Amino acid sequence: MTSRPPAAVPQPGAGAGTTPPAAGLRPGRCLIAVLLLAAAAMDLARCGIVLAAARHPAPATGLVAAGLAAAALTLHSARGCQRGRRWSAWAALLIGAASAPQAAASGFHPPYTIPDIATAALGVLLTVTVLATAGQARQPEQLTENPCIDLGSTRSPAARPARTSPQ
Repeated sequence: MTSRPPAAVPQPGAGAGTTPPAAGLRPGRCLIAVLLLAAAAMDLARCGIVLAAARHPAPATGLVAAGLAAAALTLHSARGCQRGRRWSAWAALLIGAASAPQAAASGFHPPYTIPDIATAALGVLLTVTVLATAGQARQPEQLTENPCIDLGSTRSPAARPARTSPQ
């Protein structure tokens, strides 16, 4: 027996879309995190292919170490993106922008053809997603007016209330 209360039962007519989003969530943040996780999975897949197809252990060790470091950095960026860290968008942009040239540099040769194409496409998609969601950091309920403008001074003198001098 547990001491927890039963889960809340939804009221009739209450849809899944009726709850407001959390105040700190930026649109697209979850998508960026998922794309970063996919990029980390691609890095790990490349490590597995290197281990399976390696003829010489020394170059393979270097490639696997670089792939594991890239996957760790990408996972850390995905975690930061989910937590709302500002640096994670820059990291995601750099990871996405570097993925396509990195995949093209290997030359799309077998057995790396499919991971290279997937990495290039994922990099372009990640870059576009980060850039598309970059301007949406402001919450819609925030005031966008200039607080330095006194709207009362734009009225005509006849509409202003008369000032009384201190006596």
